[in-house]
Amino acid sequence: MKKLIVLLSICVFIISACSKGESSNSSSSQEPNTSVESNASDKEVELQFYFPVAVGGPITQIIDKLATDFEQENPKIKIKPIYGGSYQDTVTKVMTAVQGNNAPDIAVLLSTDLYSLISMNALEDLTPRFSQEYFDGFYDAFMGNTKSGDNVWSVPFQRSTIVLYYNKDAFKEAGLDPEKAPANWSEMREFASKLTAKDAQGKVSQWGIEIPSTGYQYWMLQAMALQGGDNIMSNDGKQVFFDQPHVQEALQMYMDLGQQDKVMPEGILEWATVPSDFISGKTAMMFHTTGNLTKVKTEAAFDFGVSFLPANKQYGSPTGGGNLYVFKDIPEENKQAAVKFIEFLTQPERVAQWSIDTGYVGTTKAAYETDLLKKYIEEFPQAQVARDQLEYAKSELSTYQNGQITKLFNDNIQAALLGNMTAKETLEKSQTQADQILKSVK
Repeated sequence: MKKLIVLLSICVFIISACSKGESSNSSSSQEPNTSVESNASDKEVELQFYFPVAVGGPITQIIDKLATDFEQENPKIKIKPIYGGSYQDTVTKVMTAVQGNNAPDIAVLLSTDLYSLISMNALEDLTPRFSQEYFDGFYDAFMGNTKSGDNVWSVPFQRSTIVLYYNKDAFKEAGLDPEKAPANWSEMREFASKLTAKDAQGKVSQWGIEIPSTGYQYWMLQAMALQGGDNIMSNDGKQVFFDQPHVQEALQMYMDLGQQDKVMPEGILEWATVPSDFISGKTAMMFHTTGNLTKVKTEAAFDFGVSFLPANKQYGSPTGGGNLYVFKDIPEENKQAAVKFIEFLTQPERVAQWSIDTGYVGTTKAAYETDLLKKYIEEFPQAQVARDQLEYAKSELSTYQNGQITKLFNDNIQAALLGNMTAKETLEKSQTQADQILKSVK
């Protein structure tokens, strides 16, 4: 009988200890859950960190330094950056690794890859890994592309919006106020006409405006569609609204700048060429990602301005860029280390420095309260424009089967810009093709 009592006492003690452990975990829910279990705390962990290099600038050196700084603070965790090329190349490598049961630990991939990765059951749900207070620290416009339902699957990191860059010196030469960017579509067309210049042989020596039409033409069109109305997809990734009147109005404007107004090169404009054209003076205005802000600041030999994209009925821009993803089929100690690395990368001072070094928008409100970013904006006010435009920003086009959807949309938009289809035909075809792809996920 005494032995039985002793055994029961031991059981009660063990249950009590387990209950206290659970209580302790729940009480720390306001902080990222980065604690490593005692049986794993002495292990050295190496994280494979896939990262795209898609925008000019010394991004790899910056990432290497962040990895080194983190390792100095966390000597048991090693970060192995793997540079995957473009966003498309990187996500292809990641998906191949996932399918081969060799998933990376953490990656920066496009925010729009969310539903494709969810459909592969590749991602770790980050909702229980961080507190709601942590998520609330990010700008709402960036959180839209992190969620499916109430669950958060990624953390904003390398984020952007589209802004208008303009050459103030060219504005002066054209008799325009260099401190006044075009506020609306009408002014954009008017200014672009005045800024388009020809040489003695009648050849265009400076275009009024350039909007890229490779790689991310859907993104440019989405911006103009937002300026005329609602977004072009549902929030659950299952439906698109390509054939709506405000999207047709936007595509017609995109086409008219080159085909009718002759203030933009007709046909195809390469994504990477447009910033070079702006820096070299071949175009006086451009639509492009704020992720090129530091490149333009460093390389342009003229005074330039940055502004909101011109409004139609309203201001508008989709967000863009990449989020931090943690993968599901990795050891628990790797998941905890990855969460700790995310916490490190998203501390206010580092977000501020990342924004300064790259031109991407600071993703957290706290970053703009740092002395570092306040001083930078005081000296270089162009750096605040993209942040301020977030008030009018919406989530970038993101759906299930997102690669197929964006490819067909990009191809059809290009056909329209080449003069092979009308705006109406382009969007009706795009809607039909997208509906066919998405019907399997409804």
